[in-house]
Amino acid sequence: MNLPGGAFSMGSDDPLAYPDDGEGPARTVTVGAFRIETTTVTNTQFGAFIAATGYRTDAERYGWSFVFAGELPDVFPPTRGAVQAPWWRQIEGATWNLPGGPLGRLAALPEHPVVHVSWNDANAYATWIKGRLPTEVEWEYAARGGLVQQNFPWGSDREPGGQHRMNVWQGTFPSSNSEADGWYATAPARSFEPNAYGLFNMTGNVWEWCSDWFTPGQNRVAKGGSFLCHESYCRRYRVSARQGLSPDSTTGNTGFRCVIS
Repeated sequence: MNLPGGAFSMGSDDPLAYPDDGEGPARTVTVGAFRIETTTVTNTQFGAFIAATGYRTDAERYGWSFVFAGELPDVFPPTRGAVQAPWWRQIEGATWNLPGGPLGRLAALPEHPVVHVSWNDANAYATWIKGRLPTEVEWEYAARGGLVQQNFPWGSDREPGGQHRMNVWQGTFPSSNSEADGWYATAPARSFEPNAYGLFNMTGNVWEWCSDWFTPGQNRVAKGGSFLCHESYCRRYRVSARQGLSPDSTTGNTGFRCVIS
């Protein structure tokens, strides 16, 4: 989708935002014209990249990735969890095409977003298609769809008129997901209604890598939240929200979309 760029209000003064994330204050920034993909990169698209180049992802090289515990079979062998987020389990053999590992029940569905990809992997794919990862400014401009200082790509209400507009956790995290929005884990990349710029799933579903540093030399910016976001612990499913992830980190809820040169 070709976007004209221009000045817009980025960030937020939301009192419920997380101060350490650095999303505030709201400020006027200007972005040039650019072309961004309407969806996140799918397993089909990423598979074509792997087939053409023989690229090995960071998760493949490490031999493991983090998988959400709720996506594992009840009889799955004990695994190491993340210290601050015990719902993340270190699963041997989990990769983009085996998202639950060899013993998991997950399939890399063709039209779902590719996950278990690091910033390094996303950047390699973007380079292969002669594109790049979006800057944070570009990503947020695109996500807002021309709206001014709204929480979501469609407006201020998370579920306007009771209608679900994105894929986030519904219920009590992490024990119970009612799937009221239709999905337990990832949804297809072309799900729900697009924003006014014709872009799908700019919030919810999977975190999206941006090109910028969050912490110089340490973490890269990710935007948009994921299917695991819940207001009880992570209101980062808003367009202004952000988080920093290590460029080599891989999880089952992080993907990306590209800007095309």
